[in-house]
Amino acid sequence: MAFDLNALRAAVAAHDRVARVVITEVRGSSPREVGASMLVWDGGQSGTIGGGALEYQAAQQAFARDGFSRHSLGPELGQCCGGAVTLLTEVFDASQLATLDGETVMARGPGEMPLAVKRLTTCARNQGVDLRPRMVQGWFVEPVALPTKPVWIWGAGHVGRALVDVLHPIPEIEITWVDTAPNRFPDAIPDLVNALPTSDLLRVVPYAPDNAAHLILTYSHALDLSLCDALLHHGFGFTGLIGSDTKWARFRSRLHKMGHSDAQISRICCPIGRKTLGKHPQAIAVGVAAQLLSLSTTKSGALCPTSFASTA
Repeated sequence: MAFDLNALRAAVAAHDRVARVVITEVRGSSPREVGASMLVWDGGQSGTIGGGALEYQAAQQAFARDGFSRHSLGPELGQCCGGAVTLLTEVFDASQLATLDGETVMARGPGEMPLAVKRLTTCARNQGVDLRPRMVQGWFVEPVALPTKPVWIWGAGHVGRALVDVLHPIPEIEITWVDTAPNRFPDAIPDLVNALPTSDLLRVVPYAPDNAAHLILTYSHALDLSLCDALLHHGFGFTGLIGSDTKWARFRSRLHKMGHSDAQISRICCPIGRKTLGKHPQAIAVGVAAQLLSLSTTKSGALCPTSFASTA
């Protein structure tokens, strides 16, 4: 568990003002552990602190709270867990996020920072000491997530859902899943997947890490093309586009007219997957997962292996 600054940045870009709720302390039985968190915005949320009455109440009151609050799960909320949790709720906008640039450890609490917290955060920042989320003398300390393989999946249709199912259990992969509305996502989303509904997908492209791998498979060819154009301007480690050879020939021509060189356009891999596995969403997902894991994603981009191809 860690403070996912990239996911928070993307959510703020899409929704302007976002509350983050994190479990800082657990006594007795609880549906989730210390460090579990969720993001809440006007009309939606991502992540989970365990569901049930606790999550519902925390989401409803996210913008009215500021700081720590303690909740008895049984007497107060009627949950069968019977324990108690402490939550930290913080509201972020773009200006507040700017103050967090470069942070690798977050520490929040009342009054002056205790010496024990100063020592802990200094060791974590300067000596690479492993840090788990914890309360220290009334202050909550947690590391900032540093994902090794950020993967952005654009589209929550059948293939997008299959890709999330295949990729999310892989520890080194962090998934940001983007589509145009909350109802395009399934009801159940894996805990560590950041689902980000936004009416304007292009608005969040600048918040993707430069080395991220992108998989473009939206419901709209026009939107696919716009994402290809935006990512070529932004930079990426790898970009894969679902489609047939015919679709890719048409896209190459249009991207060229939009001002991109042949060398730049060739950095996008289309088709993706393994043609021999067939067109079933799970089969495409297996082929794409193998492709991602076999490539070294760098800022300069990775070539599309000719052994991988699928039609859609």
